[in-house]
Amino acid sequence: MAESTPRFGFVGFAETWNGRLAMLGFVIGLATELLTGQSILSQIGLG
Repeated sequence: MAESTPRFGFVGFAETWNGRLAMLGFVIGLATELLTGQSILSQIGLG
């Protein structure tokens, strides 16, 4: 049988992955700042 719970919208599954990807992006942003010596905003031309 197919699973009947939705995987999109404001459900636990989607929110868990959203949080995980946000944490990953934050860590990558910090690592990029440490490696380049520039802030994220200056790297994209806003700072």
